[in-house]
Amino acid sequence: MIIFFSGTGNSRYCAEFLSSRLKDETIDCFDFIRNRKCLNIKSESPLIFVSPTYSWQIPHVFKELIEESCFEGNKNAYFVMTCGSDIGNAKKVNREISKKKQLKYMGTAEIIMPENYIAMFKAPRPKEAEKIINQAVPKLEKAAESILNGISFPCKAINSIDKLKSGVINRAFYPLFVKAKPFWVKSSCIGCGKCADICPLGNIFLENEKPVWGDNCTQCMACINSCPNEAIEYGKKSAGKVRYVCCKYQ
Repeated sequence: MIIFFSGTGNSRYCAEFLSSRLKDETIDCFDFIRNRKCLNIKSESPLIFVSPTYSWQIPHVFKELIEESCFEGNKNAYFVMTCGSDIGNAKKVNREISKKKQLKYMGTAEIIMPENYIAMFKAPRPKEAEKIINQAVPKLEKAAESILNGISFPCKAINSIDKLKSGVINRAFYPLFVKAKPFWVKSSCIGCGKCADICPLGNIFLENEKPVWGDNCTQCMACINSCPNEAIEYGKKSAGKVRYVCCKYQ
């Protein structure tokens, strides 16, 4: 069973790629997270959790969903995490989640995909994004092979910097940087409401046909990257930057 959370399509792409190789079912957690519902899963196949990496850890909203859900049947748990550069020591928390849910931790696969966090970084242009996605395919193939053979993912060596990024920096990242207040819309906004529809936390509302952000944001970047008119900005940090949605899901 492949269980995924995705903001701009990178993790969805990986989940569906694995689904095609493993001939296994996928569950999109968008509705569960948005409606605050728990999963109740009985699976004969291994559990494969696919998600982006937020500040070198599994997203808090996805972690909370897993911890509040029920899993029966196969107890093997694989984690596949997409990132722009690296996942640091993300496996530490993934192992803790598995232990809490009485699952057998089978490792974490790091899959480099196009950057989408334009609140801080630059997203690649379409040709470069396609190149990065193609380079991810062999790693996804290897991950699928490990799952099919019931063996753990290779264990990545962790250094002190990795521990720092997934530890102290992650703990500081959420209170300091994960805020919706800097989002704003330009006059080019057409009031289509797509941003409100795709927000996994239901944090965007339309007032006078213009989006307004609440306080509950996970910074998945779905709204700013998916706006059909590129009318959403994040303070001054996103000005002039390429928007990115996985080319498979535009």
